[in-house]
Amino acid sequence: MRTDIEAGAGPRTPTAGALPAFALIIGLFLLWGIANSLNDILIPQFRKAFALSNLQSGLVQSAFYAGYFLLALPASLFMRRFGYKAAVVLGLLLYGAGALLFYPAAETREYVYFLGALFVIASGLAFLETSANPLVTVLGSPERAEQRLNFAQAFNPVGVLSGILIGRWFIFSGSSETPAAEAHAVVGPYMAIAAIVLAWAALVFLTRFPAIAGADDRSEGRYRDLLQHPHYLMGVVAQFFYVAAQVGCWSFMIRYAQQAVPGMPDRAAADVLFWSLVGFTIGRFTGTALMGRVSPVGLMAWFAAANTILTLIAATTGGWTGLLALAATSFFMSIMFPTIFASAIRGLGPLTKAGSSFLVMAIIGGAVFTPIMGHIADVSAIRNAMFVPAFCFAIVLAYSVLSRSKAG
Repeated sequence: MRTDIEAGAGPRTPTAGALPAFALIIGLFLLWGIANSLNDILIPQFRKAFALSNLQSGLVQSAFYAGYFLLALPASLFMRRFGYKAAVVLGLLLYGAGALLFYPAAETREYVYFLGALFVIASGLAFLETSANPLVTVLGSPERAEQRLNFAQAFNPVGVLSGILIGRWFIFSGSSETPAAEAHAVVGPYMAIAAIVLAWAALVFLTRFPAIAGADDRSEGRYRDLLQHPHYLMGVVAQFFYVAAQVGCWSFMIRYAQQAVPGMPDRAAADVLFWSLVGFTIGRFTGTALMGRVSPVGLMAWFAAANTILTLIAATTGGWTGLLALAATSFFMSIMFPTIFASAIRGLGPLTKAGSSFLVMAIIGGAVFTPIMGHIADVSAIRNAMFVPAFCFAIVLAYSVLSRSKAG
């Protein structure tokens, strides 16, 4: 099947024949949103089931994002050899397999087995994110890459919100259960997720994709050639700190709410996270619309400045004021991941796939800083841990300002 993209026309969206494939790729953003947000539910759930400290429960994110870090480069190599579509199918199979592993993990009731299952899920997501993000950027004109990727990523918060609702209604018990019951509460939702993900893999496999999705790109540039693109390297650093900030804010929002407002039950605290993520969804669509009038990196600079201030308020104030400030960060962080991603790979040409892998590897920031925040919360107060994302948002602000100067 020949598309305008192959002919060099560079449309902003795929042609009519490619729309089924494009819709399936958009669905991936929703599916990995579910997996990511469920981690924020698993942290307090496993803390109860296994009597963990904040530091130990933070290992949920460490195991998860370690999968991203270790598999992103293999995913890029696989994608360069077999193309975008094959990488997507393999990613979905790994995702589904990891979800199925929750059943034996619950039967043994060993925390380390749950961490292993999360690692397998994240390995699959590494393949999905390494392939889906750059695929969206090349399916259209380079000038609209940031806006197009923000539109695709706008479906990610729908998955994020779905994950929170799944956790609230099907994982959180709302009462004191035995540790065994708390561990088994996660099995049903993950079995359902496995069924959906594996069905999606079958749909992708059976759907005809544009030729660009199956290209053998082993002749593309070498990884070391990326060192000649300083703006790209700054983008990788900014992505590392952004993901650290996002994961840190979301992972500890429930615990922050319960300390800021003593006696707040699990489900009420989950509601705070849910509405915060509603703000994230609104911010993604609002930001995408504003990018038709405002420079994407310029808009990101204002959003990063706002979040630096909000996390400092959360760190120094506490109570309802600090909680509302922390919840508000989701609106402003909404455009950061796709904007950094698209901005960083702009102009890489044949290095786009190689560059995408390191931007996905930068997600390891979520694994590095979450245990640090957990340790700070254990030795002092959880609000003090919010100085960490404040510093991270300041790094994103610096990248935004430098990128805007470069563009100008």
